[in-house]
Amino acid sequence: MRAQIRFAGMVLALLATLILSVGTGSAAKTDSIDAVQSYDMAITATLYLRVLDSEGTLQATGSGAIISAGGSALTAYHVVKGAARVEAQLSDGRVLSPVKVVGYDELTDAAVLELPDPKTAKLTSGAYPYLTVRSESLKFGETVFAIGYPLKNTPIITQGIINNPAAKINGRDRILTSSQIVSGMSGGPLLDDAGRLVGTISGSLRTMDNIHLVIDTNDIRKILPSKLK
Repeated sequence: MRAQIRFAGMVLALLATLILSVGTGSAAKTDSIDAVQSYDMAITATLYLRVLDSEGTLQATGSGAIISAGGSALTAYHVVKGAARVEAQLSDGRVLSPVKVVGYDELTDAAVLELPDPKTAKLTSGAYPYLTVRSESLKFGETVFAIGYPLKNTPIITQGIINNPAAKINGRDRILTSSQIVSGMSGGPLLDDAGRLVGTISGSLRTMDNIHLVIDTNDIRKILPSKLK
């Protein structure tokens, strides 16, 4: 009888341990968010970019993403290539200028921007809203969201999946995604379902309908200032 009681106690203790373990694992896992929450979290850190030539003529437009409170931002290099001046507009309509191109890699199409000092920009909080850059590798089939400005004052968000996290395209690693990308969204952020930046929108594939190219964060980190790596 005593042996049976001891056995029952051991079983209950084991079940309690398993329940606690499952509870701890669930609490540690990052919660997924939907498109509405992704947009709300990211839009204040997403930029509309205007690229001007030496005569002040509009040369190109695109998008960008702020990744630090001090004003470091990302875009696609082809958006700012050859720019004499770059201007950025926040979601509240505030225009930031001048914006400096402080790093780029033409091969990977990645570029790093530096916005004016937050104090100069007269931000209420004294710092820029920014996106966290994800460090974990992407997986096939993950849900992602793309945000950008196909038109001034007209941000959009699209939803898709990771079709391939590291495809070899013209000798470069590229993220392939089914999140719809249109002209003007180049340089904008691709987000995972926790609201973290997983790449920078680069373009589209002519050989694959509805499959689009994104710059991997590994390529982005290579040109980031050392304080952000």
